[in-house]
Amino acid sequence: MLQHFLSCRVYLGSFYKVLRDFNVLKKQLAKGFLQVVIICVLLQTKLVFAETIHDNLLKASNTMANAEYMRARFLSLMKVPFDKSDQRKKALIIGDSYAQDFYNSIFEGHHLKNYQISTRYIPVRCQIFLGNESNRKIEVKDRDFCNQADSLNKAKQQISEADLIILGASWKAWSAKNLAQSIKNMDLNSQQKIIVIGKKSYGRITINDYLSMQDSQLKQLRNRVNTGQMEINQILKETLGIDVFVDQHELICGKTETCPLFTDKMELISFDGGHLTKEGAQYVGRILFENPILKNL
Repeated sequence: MLQHFLSCRVYLGSFYKVLRDFNVLKKQLAKGFLQVVIICVLLQTKLVFAETIHDNLLKASNTMANAEYMRARFLSLMKVPFDKSDQRKKALIIGDSYAQDFYNSIFEGHHLKNYQISTRYIPVRCQIFLGNESNRKIEVKDRDFCNQADSLNKAKQQISEADLIILGASWKAWSAKNLAQSIKNMDLNSQQKIIVIGKKSYGRITINDYLSMQDSQLKQLRNRVNTGQMEINQILKETLGIDVFVDQHELICGKTETCPLFTDKMELISFDGGHLTKEGAQYVGRILFENPILKNL
């Protein structure tokens, strides 16, 4: 009987050892399997992320579609009369294609929800100006065109109705130098607020080059801005003051003469170096509306 009992103990001990080793093996297998799963997930995530960047770049390469996006909403509000029965404040956005970009940033970020918005389009060739014609430095070939185009003078009535006037343009040096006087000539009252959005540029965009680059390379890409942009923004800053001027170059790009090409989500900011993609409008708007001038509207 004792012999059988001892044999049974040896058998149980051996079985326990096998079982223990099997449990260790299971844990090792489970750990190894989990590591494989994590690696696969990471690889899949990286692949999807790479494909997303690739798709976004291809989307940004469609210049016509992006240009249509840029214009559409701004033009749909062009010269729309303010509704007197609407209790919201009235905002008037005036300018060229850069003003169109700014409106897209408003729309994409759901900003200025307490305002009814109308727009006025003044072509870049004509510039935003109101004053003595001798200071109006439009090229001779553009004079007839600009005489037919909208202007601050033609918009005076709607300007007088607005609580908020936002001017945005690809400013030229002559219009920037005259802008403080142009604003003075608008005869705004003390209850009206005016904001000027500075000039922007993202340099030369070469999407074909970006398609062959690694994510780490794209993150580091910065382009030199167009010649004269820094000087023009400095003119606006000095002549308009910090309560009026929003230096979007400094907010997005810093104090250097270069700007990043991609958002924090690796989406191209500008499709042509001057104008914003939809993702760029979202990104730029999020940053601009953290500026106190815009944040407190």
